[in-house]
Amino acid sequence: MALSNFQLQLDELDLQILDILIKDCRTPYLEIARICHVSGGTIHVRMKKMEDLGIIKGTRILLDLPKLGYDVLCFVGIHVAGTKSYNHVFEELSKIKEVVELHLITGGYSIFAKVICRNISDLQDLLMNKVNTIEGINKTDTFISLTQPVDRNIQF
Repeated sequence: MALSNFQLQLDELDLQILDILIKDCRTPYLEIARICHVSGGTIHVRMKKMEDLGIIKGTRILLDLPKLGYDVLCFVGIHVAGTKSYNHVFEELSKIKEVVELHLITGGYSIFAKVICRNISDLQDLLMNKVNTIEGINKTDTFISLTQPVDRNIQF
């Protein structure tokens, strides 16, 4: 996450607040204020400022997907036929509920998709009957995640 555009608008207190929230986004504002040695009102004002700047876009819940029955996490490298196909491909991929992230990338692929499925059979169905049938997709390569040893946000 590059903050260069916002460096003049963020100070050490803002970065300290972000650090606390990255570690636990449920930390109450009064607790953040206590840690930062400022008032609760100051934290509210700083949070509003960072939300208005688009630095804080909301909060998310982290799910233990295998406990919910989703045992396969993979990445699909997608080759798109040409630049005219990108919008259509993005639009169609975004309709597939198992696709949880899409990235326009450089390198050997056009798009990288993060996909979550219940099992290998569901992954096969997804690839054969949903992804590879989209007009404009020439080829896909699938990379199954065996484990995720690091899962963190940037720290300030």
